[in-house]
Amino acid sequence: MKPFKHPKKKKKKRKKKMGGGGAMGITKTTILKPPTNPNSPLHNTKVPLTIFDRAAFDLHVAVLYAFRPPMPSNSTLISALSTTLLHFPHLAGTLSIDPTNHNLPCIHLNNAGALLVETYLPITLSDQLPLLDRPSPDLARLHPSTQGDVPHLLQIQLNRYACGGLVIGQTAHHHVADGQSMSAFFRIWAELARGALEPSPPLPFHDRAAIAVPRHPPRVAFNHREIEFKNDKARATARGGSSIESLSVRYSAEFVSALKMKAAERCSTFECLLAHTWKKITAARGLNAGTTTRVRVAVNGRARMREPGVPMEYFGNLVLWAYPEMRVEELMKGGYGSAVKAIHEAVARVDDAYFKSFVDFGEVVAKEEEVLVATAPEVGRVLCPDLEVDSWLRFRFHELDFGSGGPCAFLPPDLPIEGLLVFAPSIKEVGGVDVFLALEHEHGRKFKEIYNYID
Repeated sequence: MKPFKHPKKKKKKRKKKMGGGGAMGITKTTILKPPTNPNSPLHNTKVPLTIFDRAAFDLHVAVLYAFRPPMPSNSTLISALSTTLLHFPHLAGTLSIDPTNHNLPCIHLNNAGALLVETYLPITLSDQLPLLDRPSPDLARLHPSTQGDVPHLLQIQLNRYACGGLVIGQTAHHHVADGQSMSAFFRIWAELARGALEPSPPLPFHDRAAIAVPRHPPRVAFNHREIEFKNDKARATARGGSSIESLSVRYSAEFVSALKMKAAERCSTFECLLAHTWKKITAARGLNAGTTTRVRVAVNGRARMREPGVPMEYFGNLVLWAYPEMRVEELMKGGYGSAVKAIHEAVARVDDAYFKSFVDFGEVVAKEEEVLVATAPEVGRVLCPDLEVDSWLRFRFHELDFGSGGPCAFLPPDLPIEGLLVFAPSIKEVGGVDVFLALEHEHGRKFKEIYNYID
């Protein structure tokens, strides 16, 4: 692989001011369209969004990956990206409505393409790394805009530094894919960029209809209109101006081990850290003892749905949510074991029967052409006294290798909802866990003071 060479200065390019020093120049903006295959069964079709897609966040999710030099040239990365899109045609399509199918929202596989932006920064990546240590609104310049009407379902920005280092800014619409799906996309892109002629298995599984087969007759056993598809506006208020702060903390492997011992129950890393973080955020918020606090926990259905089951390589959304809740007094005085138990039992209830009931619910509302509004909180909402939690601990983003090893920084650039938490493997410590979160500024300050103390 040839090291990146400074682009020749042919004409003045638009500049963006960067918080880390040095102006960013946009060197090129293109719409990347992979070659089409008219014989493909997916060519120019309209794929209905599943009921799981419709329950997901209606927004673009942005993620940043920073890689030290040497990195493949932009042309190598773009060529590999084009080939990768052949295996992920949904990301090159557009969101639409299908008037021939109950006016259901759908993905039109029309090869509209992905937005690709190339930039150059006349500083070294080392100069930028302090800014990449935690989420910040300043990092929005490192990925394409997610504001307003974004026509492209996938957006990639290649930010090249004077040293040859690279920050990849990626945004993808959540109605098209969840975190596990996007981790598969990046795995294949990285493989092809390293020189593979074909991606190694498993390849993505695209049959959305096959994973959401309703029973006949449908048996809706849970109140999904109240759980997944009704905004609980009494518990979510408008954004409090500029007082929302994105921050991050790191829990060491040693801390996690000590916490598991303290919980005195068999529990996963995620369960013990969520119990701990839930307690500390509640303390930082200063909530009244009688208040009920609830956590909306994402639950991956790929390992839970049985007969016939769902392939782990399914590309789309397959997540529902558990809702552990406790009174503040019980959470704070009950020890780690009680919080872990509440989380574990709530997640266990989102089982095969629950997922199948949700699939049946999707069949019922499709025939009725019912307009659904998901309970996923909108950008700018304040969830206090509640939390929204996603775990990226199994997605292996931290091992992504384009040819020079894993990333030196990996993070969501800015969390758009107060009370949102994301757990991810630490880039800087094996066995450690990074938690990215958004809180009111004063609550965030207090949380930072107490987060690493075990009760």
